Amino acid sequence: MTEPRRNPIATIESLDFDGHGIAHVDGKTIFIDGALPFEVVEFSSYRKKPTFENAQVVRILKESFTRVKPKCVHFGVCGGCSMQHADAGAQVAAKQRVLEENLARIGQVKAETLLTPIYGPTWGYRHRARMSVRHVEKKGGVLVGFHEKRSSFIADMKSCEILPPKISNMLVPLRELVYGLSIRDRLPQIELAMGDHVDVLVLRIMEPLTAADEDRLRAFADQHQIQFWLQTKGPDTAVPFYPLDAPQLSYSLPEFGIVMPYKPTEFTQVNPHINRVLVGRALRLLDPQPGERVADLFCGLGNFTLPIARRGATVLGIEGSKQLVERAIESAERNGLSDRTEFQVANLFEMTPEIMDGLGHFDRMLIDPPRDGAMEVCKSISAEHGPKRIVYVSCNPATLARDANVLVHVKGYKLKAAGVVNMFPGTSHVESMAWFEKE
Repeated sequence: MTEPRRNPIATIESLDFDGHGIAHVDGKTIFIDGALPFEVVEFSSYRKKPTFENAQVVRILKESFTRVKPKCVHFGVCGGCSMQHADAGAQVAAKQRVLEENLARIGQVKAETLLTPIYGPTWGYRHRARMSVRHVEKKGGVLVGFHEKRSSFIADMKSCEILPPKISNMLVPLRELVYGLSIRDRLPQIELAMGDHVDVLVLRIMEPLTAADEDRLRAFADQHQIQFWLQTKGPDTAVPFYPLDAPQLSYSLPEFGIVMPYKPTEFTQVNPHINRVLVGRALRLLDPQPGERVADLFCGLGNFTLPIARRGATVLGIEGSKQLVERAIESAERNGLSDRTEFQVANLFEMTPEIMDGLGHFDRMLIDPPRDGAMEVCKSISAEHGPKRIVYVSCNPATLARDANVLVHVKGYKLKAAGVVNMFPGTSHVESMAWFEKE
């Protein structure tokens, strides 16, 4: 009698950038969802290529001591988190290894010092989120939440552990609210922005609301103490709907005595607790001095610009978004820092040495780019006359490592320190910071 075919078995060696376990079987690299280092697992492949496979765990034969029970009941179905099965310390250690490996492999550099990882709340930390909405009658009505793993379907979520409890508890009422609207098939997205004094939900509407719809929204806003905004097209079209006398959306940086107003569709960090620590560490590493001239590149709405100015330096903030620059100018004025700040709108992905030279000399520079990194900026910094110190805040360790290679091997900087910031616990996202010095 033929024995039933068994799933292959692998020993997990490490984690990749997306939090998948890495193993090697019969000369192929296997990336296994839900596996942790040093575990022995049975796996089943769902994607096969000549040199690698993507797989998922079928059974754990030897369990890691770092494995924990995921707090979220939707873990494994929802694609929003991939590492809730590892304890917080193991998550941060894995992210630190990802950073170090990228610096060594891509950047061919090594930090003289590893910074202590920055931790924050593990649950309920996400104050910014973009949730999808879909009317699916066979699933009981309307779904509100994040997409399922490896799917365009929306997870059937009734709670979310990384959202603040107030918002998590609101998911089911939101489903019921949208189901009762006349445009339930024409409302694809709800964006969340929680501030210090008001919580905003932006409804992306493809058709006008009826009078009955508007009454429903007002009643919901009153019951749940939130403010609704309506967005008819792009992010710039978002406008407040109800209540119109709500406090202004803002976050604060108490260490620097700064309040930052913003609109709910404008970019801010999703984790305000970590952002405060992040800004504090960046300023300590940058160490701007009164009278110095500092550049803040990819400055956004001035998250780092204004704290630098508060330390007495003169700051030039450059950002590609005209809307964010306008908000930064308003914030500088509100916080009494207009005399020490200047802002420009420019595409930093098209930076050249000539443009950089035209900006004048900077004593120090802070760079906080999106995932694509700051390659053209780094290539444009003068090896002879560039800033003596650069602090680079990154949301992608691969592009940070690539740019570090230029700064160290071409421009003559030393990588003094680098470390991770656990901005997104439960996920594989790696936020990091690096300090470069010209000696």
